[in-house]
Amino acid sequence: MKQKVCKKIMLKYPILTLVLFFCFLTKPVAGVQFIVPHQVGGFVLGEPIEKFKAIVDLNSRMNVRYREYLYEVETKALKNFKSGLIAVGNCADPGKIIRIKLKYADSSKAFYNELLKRYKARFGPPAEYKGDPFRVFIVWKWRFIDEHQNQINLILQHNIEDEDEKVGNAVKMTFINQVEKEETCFLEKKRRTDPLEKDDDTEKVPILITDWDLLIPK
Repeated sequence: MKQKVCKKIMLKYPILTLVLFFCFLTKPVAGVQFIVPHQVGGFVLGEPIEKFKAIVDLNSRMNVRYREYLYEVETKALKNFKSGLIAVGNCADPGKIIRIKLKYADSSKAFYNELLKRYKARFGPPAEYKGDPFRVFIVWKWRFIDEHQNQINLILQHNIEDEDEKVGNAVKMTFINQVEKEETCFLEKKRRTDPLEKDDDTEKVPILITDWDLLIPK
């Protein structure tokens, strides 16, 4: 009797049936709780870089190109990592770690597959795929909101063939709202020092070009 009733409902309300079916499939597994990451390789987002001076080269400090509100320092030798760059706030919260980028020592696809499996087990399924469609450059991205409403993005990538990208396996974790805070601080300081400075160049007079042929690819 119940089967007949269910069948009638499915035939009468096909869209509702599909929605309920999808919700059933995507329902979180009972008892499974995924964590929100804040640290990797010994570094912690939001902590002062001075706290990690034993494992970074503070003399390697260099402003991030086009993002003067951040600067990066290189990591020293880390176990199981080949290299790394730590981005630090330069305006609103000077010295605070904003982004962690580390390259794993093992660059193999097998190692990446094992990493991806373990990432999914700890953080749940990725929010989106950011790599190329041919899977030459593989990038999976997670997005999180922690208990303090901080937005944290996590990226795991693998590349062996794309020469425009770093070869090997890498992880990148970013404090998104803190990046925005640093940028806002920088722009506000810029406005105060130069009231005529604009955020964009949409109203600037075009530069007089005498030879456009040099500027256009052939």
